[in-house]
Amino acid sequence: MPQKIFSRDHWPLAQKLADIVYCNPFEESRWELERECLGKDYQERERYVGPGEAEELLAPNLKRLIGLALSLMEPARARLAKVQEVSEAERVAYENLVHFVVYHEFMEKYDKLIEYSLEGKPQPGGVSFFYEYRDRQRYFLSVHAATRFSPEQEGLYFALYYQLRRAWLNIYRYLVGGSEAISALRSRIWSSCFTHDMRRYQRSLYNRMSDIVTLITGPSGTGKELVARAVGMSRFVPFDVQAGRFAVDFGAAFYPLNLSALSPTLIESELFGHRKGAFTGALQDREGYLEECGRFGTVFLDEIGETDASIQVKLLRVLQTRQFQRLGDTALRPFVGKVMAATNRDLPDEIAGGNFREDFYFRLCADRIRTPSLKEVLAGSGDELEVLVRHIAFKVAGPIDGDSLAEESVAWISKNLGQAYRWPGNFRELEQCVRNILIHGSYEAEDLSVSRDDAERVKEGADNSLTANQLLSRYAQEVYRRGGSYEETARVLQVDRRTAKRYVVGVD
Repeated sequence: MPQKIFSRDHWPLAQKLADIVYCNPFEESRWELERECLGKDYQERERYVGPGEAEELLAPNLKRLIGLALSLMEPARARLAKVQEVSEAERVAYENLVHFVVYHEFMEKYDKLIEYSLEGKPQPGGVSFFYEYRDRQRYFLSVHAATRFSPEQEGLYFALYYQLRRAWLNIYRYLVGGSEAISALRSRIWSSCFTHDMRRYQRSLYNRMSDIVTLITGPSGTGKELVARAVGMSRFVPFDVQAGRFAVDFGAAFYPLNLSALSPTLIESELFGHRKGAFTGALQDREGYLEECGRFGTVFLDEIGETDASIQVKLLRVLQTRQFQRLGDTALRPFVGKVMAATNRDLPDEIAGGNFREDFYFRLCADRIRTPSLKEVLAGSGDELEVLVRHIAFKVAGPIDGDSLAEESVAWISKNLGQAYRWPGNFRELEQCVRNILIHGSYEAEDLSVSRDDAERVKEGADNSLTANQLLSRYAQEVYRRGGSYEETARVLQVDRRTAKRYVVGVD
């Protein structure tokens, strides 16, 4: 009969601490569990701190939580060594407490390993601290056959800890700010890495996520590639216990390609590779990104909405069959990596306009992330602009003059643009605004959604007392003249094709 290893008083707290292991750290459920565990000792804190200080989010309570966990684990370990059989619920809770403690004890060593990778350095002498980690884990788990890990499990959890740490740091490295919109985006990215059910991820999904395509949408200038890097560079990478190394260097396993900047032939060459002589200039065989990225790499297809039908068909085939051919070759090669894609276009509208394949869209949208506009990020958060400007100012001016540039920029923006400014260029525009203030002491904001010629036509319409419908019709006719199709007119006007045609023909 199973015997207890936690006392009646300790068991409820042990369950809550164990549950923290599987919480999305950017969701309220994590914070609420901390409050329940620590009670009056819980210390409230801001949801965001500056880049490089991400641990400050957890620091006030983390030491207390680790101390609590250890205070439950030591007596439970002593009992575990004496019992014949332990209940499954208590075994799982104890194991999760071990994960919580050991992960945090080796966090700084993971950080150094991550830093080496980002600096392009090899794993220094292999990952020697694996053996320290293994011995610490065995101290808690090897006292009973029911809790003992196999060598394969030891390597798996070492790799999962590494992934957790990379995801936490990458999300903070690439996303700045603490507004509701940014907090929700962080939570969404975490789910894209681990799904909403981390227990399921741990059991079976950690090595299957390459099958799922991630599609990132949002206005231009909102950091879609940064989000892609946060997800792509946080993928699971297995640890080879015999070699003492991770399978790949995560810092070199992300392959971005801007599709709008290349011709269809170059896109195919970059993605699929080519045989010697496949086209003019193909002087030797070449691997493409789909082949080079390997099992643990990620190919990021930026501006996927700009591709023509022939490329869409070939990419669809890759996603359906997980196979591809090099240009000029007939041999089928397997694709084993992950695909991510991004666009600022409304793909359902593009489908309605005949510009994007519906079957391709439904292959892309298993996992969707939307990046918020800067206007959304700033809404309802008075300090957010200052946080973002400060981050940009330190990148532009460095630590000596970062503070002074940030103060000057915030003061200028508040006085001359105010809270009502729409920031049509989003984060990219804010960055250029700070640079302009650095150089000229001011920024000339322009609404590029309306050209100067269009603005003149608006003025002309006002002078001639045109009705709103007549003015809209003139504008639609000009857009149609430039774009050459009702589909393009509908895209610019952000209406459906039939409405765009009605405006172009003329509205009564």
